[in-house]
Amino acid sequence: MSVIDVGGQVREGEALDIEAVERWLRAQGMVLDGTAEVTQYSGGASNWTYRLKYNNQDLILRRPPHGTKAKSAHDMAREYSVQKNLAPFYPALPEMLALCQDQAVIGCDFYVMNRIEGIIPRAKLPAELNLSEAQITQLCSNVLDQLIALHQVPYQGTELEKLGKGDGYCRRQVEGWDQRYEKAKTINVPSFKFVRHWLLDNIPEDSTTCVIHNDWRFDNVILDPNNPTQVIGVLDWEMATLGDPLMDLGAALAYWVEESDGMIFKSTRRQPTNLKGMFTRQQVVDYYLGKTGLVPENWIFYEVFGIFRLAVIAQQIYYRYFHKQTQNPAFKDFWIVIHALHIRALKLIGKQKIEANHLVQKYLPKLEELLKK
Repeated sequence: MSVIDVGGQVREGEALDIEAVERWLRAQGMVLDGTAEVTQYSGGASNWTYRLKYNNQDLILRRPPHGTKAKSAHDMAREYSVQKNLAPFYPALPEMLALCQDQAVIGCDFYVMNRIEGIIPRAKLPAELNLSEAQITQLCSNVLDQLIALHQVPYQGTELEKLGKGDGYCRRQVEGWDQRYEKAKTINVPSFKFVRHWLLDNIPEDSTTCVIHNDWRFDNVILDPNNPTQVIGVLDWEMATLGDPLMDLGAALAYWVEESDGMIFKSTRRQPTNLKGMFTRQQVVDYYLGKTGLVPENWIFYEVFGIFRLAVIAQQIYYRYFHKQTQNPAFKDFWIVIHALHIRALKLIGKQKIEANHLVQKYLPKLEELLKK
């Protein structure tokens, strides 16, 4: 079936030492029948993902990119253990098979898992699916239901308790991402000074603490090829931790490009949330809050934070291009996207109406001045 993701040609300079990998796999007791057909998945700009197809095995190997210095940024052991420890409570996970931390094998940590055969919904859904508007709506709600299910995992008393610090997550995130943006700024992007001050002044108490994915997008889920509105797998657990579920939702909404959005956001869309039948961002929030019963004092904070976080991620990438640390032409216009994210954050803050709130009186004149520019 052509809509199923099978990977493509391995990128230049990213070849896998398959002989070394196979020797190690056999040493773990794995039986491999035939010669491996090795392909590489294009999705995911962080860790490299390969498919190893044998007559009797269909495997996925994950490893960090070449030149990785900070293990914390591409921690294969952590990503492996997150999924292994989460699996008893959350069935939409591939089966973890083996973790290698012996640098002598291929020069880095890596892990191997069973492949889940299915469809990964990227920027455009495969035309062959021909989903109706009602089916698109069902797909949308099913993806959100998987996020809600994750947030309800009973992690207390399990190994998952070691995932993060828990309480105080909102403050740690705002302060951490604020510092990252300051370090990554270039002369052609906004300072985000107003937005950053607003976030720091509006940090809420954590709504609750749970397991969060931290990179929830449609292109990180796998759909059933026989029933493509159903989610059968969730991928990319590199940033999973314990934290506030509303921060997870706010971060997910930053990637949510809806049908009415402008050209800049549509041109950078990574998931099919613009299709007729998909929820708007407001409908996503209403759906999630209605199902979980959470009542945020200030929802705008979470959405603005998600936008700022995405701007920092984009700026960190653009910083490398700006300083000629990478020549990838895909990054050259990121500064424009960062300006667009800045405007969106300002507009969201401007729409907030909290009567008798001194913060409105403090910031509104400056906000109006910024929005006129």
